[in-house]
Amino acid sequence: MDIPTERRPATAVQSVLTSSFGGGRGLRTTGKVLPEQARSHNRSLVLQTLYHRGEMSRADLSRETGLTRVTISDLVAECIADGIVREIGVREVAGPGKPPIVIDIDREGHQIIGVDLSGTAAFQGAVLNLDGHMLRRRTVSLPVDADPEEAYAAVVELVRELVAAADRPVLGIGVGSPGIVRPDGTVLSAPNLSWIDLPLEQRLHDEFAMPVLVRNDANAAVLAEYTFGAARSDLMLIRIGRGVGAGLIAGGQAVIGGRFAAGEIGHVVTGTDDGPPCACGNRGCLEAWVNAPHLQALIDADPERRGEILAQAGRRLGIAIAPIVAALDLSQVVLAGAPDLLGGEFVESATKTLHTRTLDGVFEDVEILLTEQRDIVLRGAAVMVLSAQLGVS
Repeated sequence: MDIPTERRPATAVQSVLTSSFGGGRGLRTTGKVLPEQARSHNRSLVLQTLYHRGEMSRADLSRETGLTRVTISDLVAECIADGIVREIGVREVAGPGKPPIVIDIDREGHQIIGVDLSGTAAFQGAVLNLDGHMLRRRTVSLPVDADPEEAYAAVVELVRELVAAADRPVLGIGVGSPGIVRPDGTVLSAPNLSWIDLPLEQRLHDEFAMPVLVRNDANAAVLAEYTFGAARSDLMLIRIGRGVGAGLIAGGQAVIGGRFAAGEIGHVVTGTDDGPPCACGNRGCLEAWVNAPHLQALIDADPERRGEILAQAGRRLGIAIAPIVAALDLSQVVLAGAPDLLGGEFVESATKTLHTRTLDGVFEDVEILLTEQRDIVLRGAAVMVLSAQLGVS
């Protein structure tokens, strides 16, 4: 049974998503591979290696993975038959011997549908290739004060348009949803969409007869940041828009939580000075202080106080995240949202507050920065599908 102990990338049978496009990094896996999972593990190892290293021969792949040539030949043949791997051609070599045939992931052979449900007035979607590049985009407006079924109908309309726009077999559908999402894709609570206990993943699977993955939008986003950005192995990504949510990676492992609510920092009350009312019924929640519509409304009402308004909001964020950074020993906090609001005074004030409220000499190197990723949830959805369907991330 070929399972090199020094290499343990995640497989489709493991519950923790991995994330390592391009950089060759993977989220740390948990547990050991059981005998019945060996073939899936080895197939994942082959696909991971090809994905990150690019074109190589079967002999190269055997040396790189530590798997026997017989195993490599068998797995590669299976992947070619599945349309995941293709033969590129013969490599030119000097000297005697038969030139090797070069293989690679068929990066254009399948496509992925990514959906982002976190917008304030519309749902966004895209068809992506296996490298996470956007090929076609679609947007569907969300009716004002939409009821739960109207919101779901808008999702179905968007996915239907994207399926029609794909011109290759669809590997799967990845959806980033606001709110608390169970690992089976049930949205337990998404107040902004009036969803409670909605089995979104199952309903979309039944609707389209395709593999579907539904996860919290911030958890999807942090995978994209870890994958495509310069993220460290201990980070928190905070999405600030109509609401506030966070995704966490600690020790190279995605953190979901026993209640599936890790990163739900929007309704943490920051301070004891009351504060603005929140949609949840409390006052002074982080989301009430820093959500984008609230900040923009304050600035529009008094443009001369723009810097003061953003600095105050940044301070509230710093108050909220300081104990999280200290408890998890995070190295980095990444913000995703409107750069004109989150840059400048906001991020400077948040950073200063974070450093003031954590142990001097220990956390002063923790940085807060804005993501450079565009379409971060959509690209995170691609990571989810690749990991679940191919064991590649």
